[in-house]
Amino acid sequence: MSIFIDSMKFYLAIAAFTLLAWQTHAQKITISGKVVDKETREPLTFATVGINGKSIGTITNLQGEFDFHIPQEYRNEILLISMLGYQSYESPVWSISGNGQVIFELSKSTTILNEVIVRDSLSGGDILRIALNRIEQNFPMSPFMLEGFYRDVKKVANTNISLLEAAVKIYDEDYREPRNKFKLRERVRLLEVRKSIGYESKFTTYFDQDNLLEDLLLHNNIRYRQIEAREEMYNAMLREPDSYYNGHEIYVISHTQDYLLKIFVNKQDYSIIHLEFEIGSSNELVGRKKNLVSRFAGLKKTIDFRPVNGKMYLSFMSITSKVTWHDIKTNELKFETELFQQLLVNEIKANTHERIGATERMRNYGLQYQDQPYNKEFWDNYNVIKDTPLDKKVLEDLEKAGPLQKQFRGEQ
Repeated sequence: MSIFIDSMKFYLAIAAFTLLAWQTHAQKITISGKVVDKETREPLTFATVGINGKSIGTITNLQGEFDFHIPQEYRNEILLISMLGYQSYESPVWSISGNGQVIFELSKSTTILNEVIVRDSLSGGDILRIALNRIEQNFPMSPFMLEGFYRDVKKVANTNISLLEAAVKIYDEDYREPRNKFKLRERVRLLEVRKSIGYESKFTTYFDQDNLLEDLLLHNNIRYRQIEAREEMYNAMLREPDSYYNGHEIYVISHTQDYLLKIFVNKQDYSIIHLEFEIGSSNELVGRKKNLVSRFAGLKKTIDFRPVNGKMYLSFMSITSKVTWHDIKTNELKFETELFQQLLVNEIKANTHERIGATERMRNYGLQYQDQPYNKEFWDNYNVIKDTPLDKKVLEDLEKAGPLQKQFRGEQ
């Protein structure tokens, strides 16, 4: 009998140890921090936060803050924080985790401090031509999967009326030039969706009812080759002072006629790492609703790419688009609508065998109609873009209809 009891104790001890080991492995480390300019103490917005040599990451918010959830197995890896024009920050994860909010100070690169003058003979057009010609060399040409966080906020007359967030997987075959530059090539699977009840508001009818995430992905000018490869375009590109990113010198080129296009290109391999685009209002009619017509009022876009295994992958996208609504008879301005969209890629799986089947992929209608029961536990440990004081205004507007957590659960 004693032998049997001893054996049972032994196996129970082994089981307990195995469970403890599994729990430790399954747990995540959370690093909370704020990234600032070392001299001015100003927050650094949309700085890239990741693990050196690994495919996971996040970004800082408008106040330079972030919460980064990483697997326990990365405890002995190196945290890497990068920002255009600054020297990167590196430190072991174990030395930072568990310390509350950590202030990370980034120093401007010597390239920026010394205002290095352009010395080579390459023009802005030359750099753009080479960068576009090397897209298939610098970007993935084998299947890959992105795991990310999508958010859109709709605003009417300066009041936020709705919020939708989704955890997604995005699959693509490669970065070959598509025949149709306005047809989505990626396959997207929705993991989780949560939304405010404002999405049921009558005012949401003043926005496109299409799949807004699909529209956002189609704004990837590099993936869909939407930058004109023409001599007129090359001749219009200006060469600006060089910059610095993640240990490399960067070319900066821009187009300023009719719209602003700024592109940051790695000097070593001519890979595109950052793109900014902005265009103002026009009289172009874009829609009609009852006795109102809408006109395009401007768009601002940012796209970031980051390297994994020697190739550049989408890392972050942000678009703000505005439309004004006018009386169809008098042309009197009634109100303005604004759509703010973000996509944060928090994990990149290169050369993947994983696929998204036809039955798994999201449909091409609005995400608000593809939502699932709210899963709070999932969102508590998912890498999202951390809330900012600006988001508190969004929260204040949205919670006029009740607490947001209740709205996510479909309660009022």
